[in-house]
Amino acid sequence: MSQTLHKFFTTGEFAKLCKVKKQTLFHYDEIGLLSPEITNDKGYRYYSYHQFDVFSVIQLLKEVDMPLKEIKLFLENKTPVELIELLKNKSKEIDIKISNLKGIQKIIQKKIELTERALTIDYSQITLQEQEEERMFLSGSILDCSDKGFLKSVSTFIEFVKDNQLDIGYPIGAMVSKEQVEQGDYENYSYLYTRMEQLDPQIACYVKPKGLFVVAYHKGSEEFIHQTFEKMQDFIRTNNLVLTNYTYEEYVLDEISVSGSEDYVTEIMMHVERV
Repeated sequence: MSQTLHKFFTTGEFAKLCKVKKQTLFHYDEIGLLSPEITNDKGYRYYSYHQFDVFSVIQLLKEVDMPLKEIKLFLENKTPVELIELLKNKSKEIDIKISNLKGIQKIIQKKIELTERALTIDYSQITLQEQEEERMFLSGSILDCSDKGFLKSVSTFIEFVKDNQLDIGYPIGAMVSKEQVEQGDYENYSYLYTRMEQLDPQIACYVKPKGLFVVAYHKGSEEFIHQTFEKMQDFIRTNNLVLTNYTYEEYVLDEISVSGSEDYVTEIMMHVERV
């Protein structure tokens, strides 16, 4: 090797430096994206250390989902101004991705928190609890809704929650009116809900009131959830309480965390007051 070539990397050495396989460099050369600075008479390829910066930019643009074809076109027609504009646009895209990833991380942390809480609960107990007020986003009314109307309302609700980034890891719950509970019409929901941790002045929210709640847990299929509702109503009568507002129900364990519906757990919270 000549003295001059001592300052250059072989394909293998440059691939190791870039932490890629040699085939990646061969492919980049083949499509005209990044060619070795020197190819001698015997076909040996050599890369300069300056080309590491070019390779790094190519990898950076790949990481932000820019196709190799577009990267090649940019590199063939590049100017400093165009580079600045491209990188500014990619920086904005990265900011959006970071924001989305932070949202995903928040959902994951909330799922962990709620599932850990679920493992500490005695599902056989019915308790009377003082609960703080909570802010919720509600669906449109689904009381006495047809199956088709119900599906449409649920779809509209979920789309709004997703589009406005209201999903922060809490389960979607359902509200049952006092009248429906007293009539034994437990699955005739009034609204669906999801909790909100931050207020948005442009989004109307419902405030679940502070107060006393009878809390129970139904384990198993919703087919038999009426049995848990009836036990709760017996508890209310025995303890000189009356229903005052909505009942709230939501899964604490569902198909994400358990294998069969027989192990699903639904938390039911009935708003009550003392007689």
